[in-house]
Amino acid sequence: MIRVQLPAHLRTLGRVEGEVQLHVGDTATQRTVLDALEASYPMLRGTIRDQLTMRRRPFVRFFACQQDLSHEAPDNPLPDEVARGTEPFLVVGAMAGG
Repeated sequence: MIRVQLPAHLRTLGRVEGEVQLHVGDTATQRTVLDALEASYPMLRGTIRDQLTMRRRPFVRFFACQQDLSHEAPDNPLPDEVARGTEPFLVVGAMAGG
């Protein structure tokens, strides 16, 4: 069971409260987590990653175990703590401005 924490605007769009819990199969990767998230909450398709290229959208970041995983390959295994469900996979909206 993978725990996913979404920013408030995506929780509102997905009509979820609190953490999302997902089953992803044998290997927990960014790709398997996002595939399971979009399958369970189809209204989130295209909000976290581009639907054609499947690349992370600008201003969206991924964190786990106090590490920025945003630039990791999408098929790299997530930390064991995330795979075991003891730590959440965080989807964070980045801020920019001047």
